[in-house]
Amino acid sequence: MRRRTVLRAGAATLSSVAAGRVAGRSPAETPSGPAEPAFDYHGRLPVAGAKELVVDDGVAYVAVSDGFATVDIADPADPTLLAERRRLLDDHPDGPLSVVHDGKVGGDRYAVAGPAEPRRGVPNAALVFDVSDPADPQRVLAHETDFPHHNLATDGDTLYLCGNDGDRNPLVCVDVATGAERGRWSVIDADERWADVHPGLRELHDVSVTDGVAYCSYWEAGTWLVDVSDPTTPEPITVLRGRDPAALAELETESAIREARFALPGNDHYAIPQGAADGPLVALNEEAWAAEADATATAQGGVELWDRRAGERRARIEAPPTADPTHGGTWTTAHNFDYVGDRLYTAWYRGGVTVHDVADPAAPVEVAHWRDEATTNFWTAQGAGDHVVASSWRDASADRPEEAAAVYTFRPDGGATPTPSATQRPDGEPGSGTTGGDGTGLGPLAGAGAVGLAAWARRRWRD
Repeated sequence: MRRRTVLRAGAATLSSVAAGRVAGRSPAETPSGPAEPAFDYHGRLPVAGAKELVVDDGVAYVAVSDGFATVDIADPADPTLLAERRRLLDDHPDGPLSVVHDGKVGGDRYAVAGPAEPRRGVPNAALVFDVSDPADPQRVLAHETDFPHHNLATDGDTLYLCGNDGDRNPLVCVDVATGAERGRWSVIDADERWADVHPGLRELHDVSVTDGVAYCSYWEAGTWLVDVSDPTTPEPITVLRGRDPAALAELETESAIREARFALPGNDHYAIPQGAADGPLVALNEEAWAAEADATATAQGGVELWDRRAGERRARIEAPPTADPTHGGTWTTAHNFDYVGDRLYTAWYRGGVTVHDVADPAAPVEVAHWRDEATTNFWTAQGAGDHVVASSWRDASADRPEEAAAVYTFRPDGGATPTPSATQRPDGEPGSGTTGGDGTGLGPLAGAGAVGLAAWARRRWRD
């Protein structure tokens, strides 16, 4: 894809980013006094409803709850709106499409889907647009399903859908040109014991696809790498992490299922490889919260670097600190991220945006951190050549938080020495260094959405 080519070209340009560990909206001062020259935002464009964004060839494609927007981010000081497509499927009997949280680019195709959690009276659909002219996207496919769409992926030829149907929860492969289903695969195909586990604990939360390999984040069932070079016959390659299905099958009460869905271990949320699919390194993350307010940072979901060939974790990057790491507190758990070359770009909700040097995957180094938990709540961070692009989905201080969503562009300006990140070695012992700061957001299937999906999945499962 063009996106990976563009991002690799600038992967090495952030080596001298300042580590503004307590930086806020202005780098001029911090609670402890004047700040170092900081990694600060240079541009901000309000985009109502902004959620996931991806960057391709100087353009950010932003899912915006009721559709999507395209934004020119070639000049980080002046992000500019190119086009908006809202109220998608407005002419549908159950339209318009709603709760659109995700969109992905493949070649000159951009795919979005919704709703992100089960909703009655709205269409479940994935739409594909020709974005060869990002200022004038044209719809080329509308594919309806019997399951909702929290996330998806595309390589331009095939749609990869998270088919969370409350039963097998398969990866579903759909031909972009015809809309015909080409194939599907589930963790139950690999191990029938998963059929006895509540479907809410083995949801296919997200999928990314690189060079014919799908990286499937199956929550408590782990991260599965699946060969989709022939989408008609997906075949599993390996699995990273994952819990014992026999133990999970014993969880039957609502409280036990909720605890497992919201807390560690497990909660495999998203995964992408470093570069080509045949390389060994994979970044994956957890979205999880602590059970108690006085818990340490390790109780929250972080980002892990794995060697898929050895099946070993190389390091874990801990979440930024927060006064209340519980689900009802200030969220700083890991959300979406980008892994390009030797750089890892991560959004931590109200914990801000970080950039890590992961040239040594056993010892990640934080080279930049921007945080303002009062006004931002980051959904994703993406590399874009010599700058970073991130979407903040709400401003908790605003009268109408959804309308305060925005796209931020960051550019490195300082030359401070990078500092070691808070990491955990594979043996479970903490590594050296710290991350800075204190953050709330709405994650994938959290809050009412999570309870709704659990109840819906439980009905489907029992039926």
